[in-house]
Amino acid sequence: MGSDLNITKQLQDYILKHGLKLHPIQKEIINYNLKLGDIKRMQISISQCQFLHLIIKISKIRKILEIGTFTGLSTLSMAMALPEEGEIIALDKDLKTNKIAVDFFKKANQHHKIKTIIKPALESLIKIRNKKFDLVFIDADKMNYKKYYQISLDLLDNGGLIIIDNVLWHGEVVDKNISDKYTKNIREFNDFISKDKRVEKVIIPFGDGMTVCRKI
Repeated sequence: MGSDLNITKQLQDYILKHGLKLHPIQKEIINYNLKLGDIKRMQISISQCQFLHLIIKISKIRKILEIGTFTGLSTLSMAMALPEEGEIIALDKDLKTNKIAVDFFKKANQHHKIKTIIKPALESLIKIRNKKFDLVFIDADKMNYKKYYQISLDLLDNGGLIIIDNVLWHGEVVDKNISDKYTKNIREFNDFISKDKRVEKVIIPFGDGMTVCRKI
């Protein structure tokens, strides 16, 4: 059986150099986040930006729900892939980081595609339960992943996509010596998804790991 290539930093740099180029405002967000200390880890990776852009284009996505926005890198990456009439509803509970994100959206001239809602995501999801989306991107508090996923399935028609970030949890999901509540929760969530017959799914090792689910 063939095996996956071991990606060194040198090879990763080569891959990024030869892939989809970042918009100047995407680079600006990344540079801004570098100054934030440890919480910069909440940002998606460049390879994830590239992947989201292409999957939105390929799948002809028009309506997106994002659960977890931070300073807006993932939101902006998806918005730039949408057609002019496309729409993202972005949920986040942090007013401060949301204001920063919205400023970046305006600077990139993508704010007309993005509506932000500042509340705990579970509260916001109740209010939009009658809407339908083509794609849901989940990258928020990990302890509620299963709840977000279950609600998201009801917001999709068959063929719709759910993409979940951080499913490899810094590689700790395979380390039996690590048993904190967050790692255990991600493991249990991954096990649940793997058995869910409502979706086709694959884990892709971009960034901190992404699960892509297609509702069937």
